[in-house]
Amino acid sequence: MVRLITHNLLSCHAKGCTTNNFPLQFKDAEIEHREADFNPEFIRGLLPKIEWKALVDTAKELGDTSLPYEQPEMMDDELLKTLHHVLLEMHVEEGQMICPNCNHVYPISNGIPNMLLAEHEIA
Repeated sequence: MVRLITHNLLSCHAKGCTTNNFPLQFKDAEIEHREADFNPEFIRGLLPKIEWKALVDTAKELGDTSLPYEQPEMMDDELLKTLHHVLLEMHVEEGQMICPNCNHVYPISNGIPNMLLAEHEIA
């Protein structure tokens, strides 16, 4: 499933596409919200791995403006819950992810992104 926790790790890997290939941009995204158990320690452990600006920009692109633009140094429970919602409860079910550099399209169907490349696109 494409959740923002996963999306925050994905970049384009098409042949020759090595710069400005993150984050992939959503197009025609259909979002579904699904509750997930809140684990504040898990969210705190993710913080060093998250590209904050990319996460905030992508969440805004998908209609969620709940995260502050700058990553706070201290995370209270309310902000951890907000981050949990954005990372784990927003599911992109249908649509596309598009590379901002080479415009390669990665389709999403039934919540599953197709990250496979054709033979001529492989680096």
